Amino acid sequence: MARLTAIVLGSAAGGGVPQWNCSCPVCRLARIGDARVCSRTQSSLAVAADRENWILINASPDAGQQIRQSKALQPGSAVRGSPVKAVVLTGAEIDQIAGLLTLREGEPFTIHATPAVLAALGENPIFNALAPGLVVRSGAGLSAPLYLPGGLQAELFSVPGKAPLYRENVPPAQIDSEDTNAGIEVCAGGARVIYIPAAGAITAAMRERLARADVVLFDGTFFRDDEMERTRTGTKTALRMGHLPIAGEQGSLAALHGIAARRIYIHLNNTNPVLVQGSAERSEVEREGWEIAEDGMEIVL
Repeated sequence: MARLTAIVLGSAAGGGVPQWNCSCPVCRLARIGDARVCSRTQSSLAVAADRENWILINASPDAGQQIRQSKALQPGSAVRGSPVKAVVLTGAEIDQIAGLLTLREGEPFTIHATPAVLAALGENPIFNALAPGLVVRSGAGLSAPLYLPGGLQAELFSVPGKAPLYRENVPPAQIDSEDTNAGIEVCAGGARVIYIPAAGAITAAMRERLARADVVLFDGTFFRDDEMERTRTGTKTALRMGHLPIAGEQGSLAALHGIAARRIYIHLNNTNPVLVQGSAERSEVEREGWEIAEDGMEIVL
């Protein structure tokens, strides 16, 4: 019988923890090896129903390191080969697509993404390094079933967000905003996992979907809306960057109160105090029944 398995390959937001150029309080603790903070790579999942055919959900810039660190994703006894059979993209941000270039060494797989995300790949000729004879690009409609190797079924669905940073100056008429940021629901054997690495808001339709899930991995990028300003690492708010903060009356902790699924915050920015075990912020989310994702976390349903 199929058993849905999800491996958290990376649990951090763009830049990882510690971020290469950051000396915020969390990064300082991670850099000196403080036991309260563990290092993290950039957010990505691997999912399978049979533990043989693996699907990557997003290809982070750390994809090579993540595959090397995950025994399930390593090649078998053949000279060349990989259990990674497909990559599903939930968006076209750099930390969701850059890892595709790590997978250019002649291995066949399929990229599934919305037409807008595929268009973003097509605009940049560097992605032609993925030989079209081996790497198929397949359009996936929102809220349409997506059948994947190994008995997995998935569905991309619309999530409020924003265009990728590098496309923010593109005229709005050239960007399909309903098609550039998605969540994904993955099913096998009656089990459901939902992964939403970026969410600028929670709609009624999203909450209804989350209520049916067994496990929810949700955008935990920032604890507070003004976190970048508080830590002197930037001036943009969480909402301006397309991420609903955890805290506050309108934050995800309040908005998702009462959801019965196992709930895990993922895509955690290096400034987020929930990364520090024992912090007041970490204790607050844990009291509400939330977990904090870590690289290598394995979920079997």
